[in-house]
Amino acid sequence: MWPFSKKQTLAESGFFKGFTDWHCHILPGVDDGVQTMDEALAILAEYERLGIAEVWLTPHIMEDIPNTTAHLRRRFDQLQAAYTGNVRLHLAAENMLDPLFEQRLAAGDLLPLGPEGNRLLVETSYFNPPLDLYGMLERIKSAGYHPVLAHPERYLYMSPADYRKLKASGIEFQLNLPSLTALYGKVALKKAKALHKKKLYDYIGTDLHKIGSLQKLLICTINLNTINILYDYIKTDIY
Repeated sequence: MWPFSKKQTLAESGFFKGFTDWHCHILPGVDDGVQTMDEALAILAEYERLGIAEVWLTPHIMEDIPNTTAHLRRRFDQLQAAYTGNVRLHLAAENMLDPLFEQRLAAGDLLPLGPEGNRLLVETSYFNPPLDLYGMLERIKSAGYHPVLAHPERYLYMSPADYRKLKASGIEFQLNLPSLTALYGKVALKKAKALHKKKLYDYIGTDLHKIGSLQKLLICTINLNTINILYDYIKTDIY
């Protein structure tokens, strides 16, 4: 529990010591995130300086970015070969709930999240749900996985009733840390605060896409009482 009540920057707070980043786009050259190996290595060097312990690389898989499992694994192997630091790297994916996902789910062609390999990080459009959202979530569970909904605070179409229904259905929530710093705007901030206050989040990620975004995040101020609450219940280490 941090002993502070004032605001500090995230860089000053020590929040990231021992942190697990459950969602980021650092794997280079595979989606709309980091594009070069040099930038990926620079971010990981900064992560190491901050004391971050583990990173789950979660590149997009969707109809517009149809990354294959084999391609992502090859790129991950290249990153692991190039990186010589102490941050532990893991490969998963952020899966858009679209027809391509349905095909991959049926084929068992997935990159799951978590040490037990039984969670899937999923997302929807920010503006509209898929036609059969709850049916898709049930099919994920029937296949033996726990759905983890990425950044629920960013879905404009979701209401408090939607969040309650999702949690009642056993869906886990992953907070984008920048949402609590207003980097995504006031709507995401308001929703993140409400979900955070009710302790509905299960994981935290940066959703980092480039080193400039990390620099902006680190200079953001946040009330450390908020960080205290995050540390009380977020699964930063479920090994």
